[in-house]
Amino acid sequence: MKIGLLDTTSSANSVNGERKATSQTRTPDSTAEPSAKVQLSAAALAATDSGDGSFDSAKVGRIAQAIRDGDYQVNHEAIADKLISNAQELLGRTYNR
Repeated sequence: MKIGLLDTTSSANSVNGERKATSQTRTPDSTAEPSAKVQLSAAALAATDSGDGSFDSAKVGRIAQAIRDGDYQVNHEAIADKLISNAQELLGRTYNR
C-alpha cells in the first residue's frame, strides 16, 4: 500500500458532477406521499395560538447581541427539565396506543 498525497480534485469533481446531473433531471412529483407525520405538543400549540405570526424582534435582538458579546447565560436546569418532560410525553404516547 502506498501512502502519499491524495488527488482530491478528481473525486470531488465527479461527486459534484453527479449531484448536478441528478438535481437537473429531477422533476417535482405532485402525487408524492408525505414522508413523515408531525404532531405538535400542547406547549407548541399554545405557543402558536398568537395567530398573527409575530415575534418579539427586540428580544431576539437582545439575545443575539448577548450571544455575540459572550454574555448569554444558558439555563441548563430549564433545558434538562423540558427535555425530560418531552421524553416522558413521547414515551407516554408511544406506550399508551
